[in-house]
Amino acid sequence: MTDAMSDSGRGVLVTGSSRGVGAATARAFAQRGDRVAVHYRGAKESARAVLDSLPGTGHVLLGADLASPEETQRLAADAAQALGRVDVLVNNAALFLDPAAGGSRRGDHRVTDTDYDSWVRAWQTTLATNLLGPANLTFCVARHMMEVPPADGRPVGRVVNVGSRGAYRGEPDVPAYGASKAGLHAFGQSMAVALAPHGISVTSLAPGFIATDMAAQLLDGPAGDQIRGQSPFGRVATPEEVAGAIVGLAEPAAEWTSGAVVDFNGASYLR
Repeated sequence: MTDAMSDSGRGVLVTGSSRGVGAATARAFAQRGDRVAVHYRGAKESARAVLDSLPGTGHVLLGADLASPEETQRLAADAAQALGRVDVLVNNAALFLDPAAGGSRRGDHRVTDTDYDSWVRAWQTTLATNLLGPANLTFCVARHMMEVPPADGRPVGRVVNVGSRGAYRGEPDVPAYGASKAGLHAFGQSMAVALAPHGISVTSLAPGFIATDMAAQLLDGPAGDQIRGQSPFGRVATPEEVAGAIVGLAEPAAEWTSGAVVDFNGASYLR
């Protein structure tokens, strides 16, 4: 038996947990007593800082590019080995090609303004990470959940996808992002039906604007008041609030939320 397997709590894999919502989610699960695999793509030092901040023991740091099917498969296997088993998968990692970023990260692909090559590149890059990555990782982790039942024999697996209100209200500057999140919501519902007979529930959370470090410049700028004003609460969500919702959806008692897409936008967008 490995050290990780001897620790209490569930095994949890949180993708994109080097910062923002992912980091807050990793901390929230660790505070609950779970063992967490902190995943990163390129920000290894930031991810290590998150790992070092987690309470408890049995946590692990894992790197992988979710746009690569091979690296994604390896991530699932490494998480299962390091944690002993994966009980909860949080598909949080996502690529948002920020139209305000400028330079090589500029991702504005508004259909009226971009050239065809940029349009194709934006769609291929975004879908590879935001939709195909979670789909491939869910396949690998779900198969593990089915093949390695808990010691008490009760299959209790949880998958939580982090989507976006942009799947519904539209993202005209970055349409590939909105479409990728709509696809993630639909994928989650398909998996909810497919995996329920195996005791695995799949739920999606659709947040609105979140006050992450990456968004700080935008929130502190001229557009900040307009963004906060989208919600009647007059503010945006914190990463910790989103993390709390994710942890709640992954609770053993939350099985009956399976198949739902839960809006989490402070009434900033109603449907």
